[in-house]
Amino acid sequence: MKLGLLKSAVQKWGIDTFRKTGVRQWTIAVLFFVALGGMLLANVVTDTVDVSVGQVAPRDIEAPFRAINRYETDRLRATAADRAVKEAVDNDANYVINQAVAIKARELVADVFERIAAARGQDADPGVIAAETSAALNQPIDAAQVRIALSLSEERSAQLKSAASALAAEILGRERLKSEDLEEARAGIPARVAALRPGDVPLSAEERTLVAAVVAGALEPNLLLDLQRVNRAREEAIAEVKPVYVERGQIIVRKGDLVSEEDIRILQDLGLLRSSANYVAALGILLIVALLVGLFGVYLYQCKRQLLTDEGHLALLALVLILVAGITKVLSVFPSEAFGYLAPVALGTMLIAILLDAHVAIVSAVFLSVIVGLTMGQELKFAVVALVSGLTGVFGVSKVGERAHLTRAGGIVGLVTFAAMLSFGLYRADMFMVQYSPLGVINGLVSAIGAIGLFPYLESVFGITSSIRLLELSNPNQPLLRKLLMEAPGTYHHSMIVGNLAEAAAEAIGGDSLLTRVGAQYHDIGKTKRPYFFIENQYGGENPHDKMSPYLSTLIITNHVKEGVDLARKHRLPECVIDFIRQHHGTTLVKYFYNKAKEMAKDENCDEKDFRYPGPRPQTKETAIVLLADSVEAAVRTLSKPTPGRIEGLVRKIIKDHLADGQLDESNITLRDLDKVAEAFVKVLTGIFHSRIEYPDNLIKEMEAKRA
Repeated sequence: MKLGLLKSAVQKWGIDTFRKTGVRQWTIAVLFFVALGGMLLANVVTDTVDVSVGQVAPRDIEAPFRAINRYETDRLRATAADRAVKEAVDNDANYVINQAVAIKARELVADVFERIAAARGQDADPGVIAAETSAALNQPIDAAQVRIALSLSEERSAQLKSAASALAAEILGRERLKSEDLEEARAGIPARVAALRPGDVPLSAEERTLVAAVVAGALEPNLLLDLQRVNRAREEAIAEVKPVYVERGQIIVRKGDLVSEEDIRILQDLGLLRSSANYVAALGILLIVALLVGLFGVYLYQCKRQLLTDEGHLALLALVLILVAGITKVLSVFPSEAFGYLAPVALGTMLIAILLDAHVAIVSAVFLSVIVGLTMGQELKFAVVALVSGLTGVFGVSKVGERAHLTRAGGIVGLVTFAAMLSFGLYRADMFMVQYSPLGVINGLVSAIGAIGLFPYLESVFGITSSIRLLELSNPNQPLLRKLLMEAPGTYHHSMIVGNLAEAAAEAIGGDSLLTRVGAQYHDIGKTKRPYFFIENQYGGENPHDKMSPYLSTLIITNHVKEGVDLARKHRLPECVIDFIRQHHGTTLVKYFYNKAKEMAKDENCDEKDFRYPGPRPQTKETAIVLLADSVEAAVRTLSKPTPGRIEGLVRKIIKDHLADGQLDESNITLRDLDKVAEAFVKVLTGIFHSRIEYPDNLIKEMEAKRA
């Protein structure tokens, strides 16, 4: 017994929680996340194999999606890098003069002269000094040259040291010398030494021999490889190597073949090799989907909260997005990448723009383009084409007036997508993309056909009234409007004028002018049941209300609202149009019969409630406008001389009366809106009831004579 009560309580709690605002939205969001995540997980959670290098493949293994062959790409890049480095090393332009060699040569020459100077006056053997000095130089000097140096005065020795050091530094600091250039450089030293004048005293023959020998011995190759240039050449060579791809459906390894290291790398990248990396990729996909869904939800919460609170509209949005993502997933199964350009993002954005909201459709285009990119092997080009087609779909249906216009929008989407594929293919030098750019046209046309086919079903199932549906309802050939015209022509004429008034007023305050006009056209269809009880359909004949009690007359008059609602439901008019029928009188008082009842009752009290419409009062700006337009049109007709001033005064009085009666309290219309509504009413009514020129009798007779 207790278990049953607990079960009942849990069920009741679950139902109550589900009915609370927000729970259903979260349920839709979770289901949407699960469906979308499941489709994308199929890209990474695939049928894995357990193989290693050198084993025999147990079956043919295909690539489930397009991916970079990192093994082959790295091999080609390494080869290109080695070739570039070799070419850079062999290129003399990549070498620079090493100034450290010049400094070393200056110091070496100075050291040679200092050693000889240190041995001066010590009776040292010139041969020993020559041997020691030659060990430091790159070219030996002989004992005769050492004797010349020993015979110099200290001052002259210092002058020669300075001149020789400077010459060695100048040669190695400015001239590019390789090993093979040293002999030629040494051969030219005597001529350069002859031009020296240390201390402004020309060198003697012995001094020239000494300086030339020391400077020649200090020379060595002074070129240094510029590693920055070599690295730059290497990086450029690597960048020029385009990635090698494993195409979707390509056989990686055939059954019975030995598995190579390259095969293993490819299987790892595709997530086909049985390892923990597959689950890491799955987690990444789920996080991406959660991020996308979360950002979309934040956008709806901040910018389109009305859509977020409507479970039906939210479910429709989720259904369309899942439909497009599902079709894209099916297309990804085919091996050719051409199918990736057929992702019907424009189908989804066109449906969302028409059925829900254009701004939501734009965000949906971005959302779906990311999904397409992920589904089609993380390729940017698929995402770009999807984004272009999706956005074009939104703009293409911005002024759709009938279903046939969707075909035109599909053509626009096709041409723009074709241009996007062509330009992007040329930019990336992707000839496959250029060759298959006509698929963009097919994408647009198929999206339009799909939108035309799905549109009426989605509209009906989710109870959405689109602009196309409203335009169809405004067609005079609609059964109810034909019925109104044939059975209550006065009411029909009145409804058309009210529609014009209401449409102008709705445009003035930024309301839904199309919905307002259609609602006004149908607001009095209940009068078709007893048209002769309404003054506009009596045409000067006997008024049946003259022989009826005010209570019965009021019942008949007010009952046209209920009868209109019943008739509208019978003909399956949208609920948003039925609201105009239900609310176009609010709870206003039928003054004529109320006053008549008061006169007949004399001393008895008349309850005002018996002479009011059942309501409800207008709940939106649009229904409030129709209530005002209905009253204004009927009142202006009673004016004997409808001048602009009298029309404006009557219009503003009627609006003020309804405002004072509280009929506009439940609508969100403002006083500023009411002022604009009054101006719009006056402008339209002045055009309808403008004064006409009275032609003189003689002019009329003359015109009739000419016609005869």
